[in-house]
Amino acid sequence: MNPIISVIMPCYNQAQYMPEALQSLLDQDYPHWECIMVNDGSPDNTEEVARQWMQKDNRFRYFWKANSGVCHTRNYAANQAVGEYIIPLDSDDKLGPHYFSEAIKTFTKDPDVRLIYCDTVLFGDVNEERISPPFKFENMLTENQIHNSAIFRKSDFIESGGYNPNMIYGIEDWDFYLSLLKPDYKVVKLDAFHCYYRIKAESRSIGVNAHKERNDTMLLQMFKNHVPLFLQYFNPVRDKIDAETYKKELYWHYHTIDYRVGRKICAPFRSIKRAIGRIFSK
Repeated sequence: MNPIISVIMPCYNQAQYMPEALQSLLDQDYPHWECIMVNDGSPDNTEEVARQWMQKDNRFRYFWKANSGVCHTRNYAANQAVGEYIIPLDSDDKLGPHYFSEAIKTFTKDPDVRLIYCDTVLFGDVNEERISPPFKFENMLTENQIHNSAIFRKSDFIESGGYNPNMIYGIEDWDFYLSLLKPDYKVVKLDAFHCYYRIKAESRSIGVNAHKERNDTMLLQMFKNHVPLFLQYFNPVRDKIDAETYKKELYWHYHTIDYRVGRKICAPFRSIKRAIGRIFSK
């Protein structure tokens, strides 16, 4: 049987963690998947690890390309995918064994469902459970409610244009979901901890938090990528948004070490307001 789910895995300098990620796929109780590992010009032994796992199971596929970043790499992997559904999985994270079966059951029961996500366990330098908020499209303008390992249709991915390569410093998942989803799309959160998100001191997310200018640059870029969408929901020139709204924090950066020692980065809404102000003032 052809794979139903295609796992797209960008690989860069995470070879030491790949076995855990790949084993979590072998542990799935749903067998109809493929994993597309794409070596993004990594300087470590990613290829050696990938080939070892290809020998274990032919559902693992491997590609190499010159380094171009996570957005290009996920798009490249998605282009190789043959499954009806796609799930991104970073090579240092892992999935619980029932995620695929529960997702397929939900998609089958309700064909109107466009995306499925779940609760998350943080592990590594931080160990705790994170309950994702219920999905509400308008809230996606101020916080990313969905982790990076959501499951969605490949046809919707193609229609969205995929990950935007101009999101070079992070929050590319958030930006992608704003392209992928429409206000009337049905999104389902599974009330279970199926995703395991590794926290480590050298992670790319922490790098964003440590460089506020880069973080603001990405928030501004996200706004520019979706100007009509943001202005559909609020007019910063006409409306005075409650200041408390601006205190929302970047959802997927809330758990980082920087935050835990008290270094708070203000919410995207504040940066978005500044971005809109710059544009309207020109």
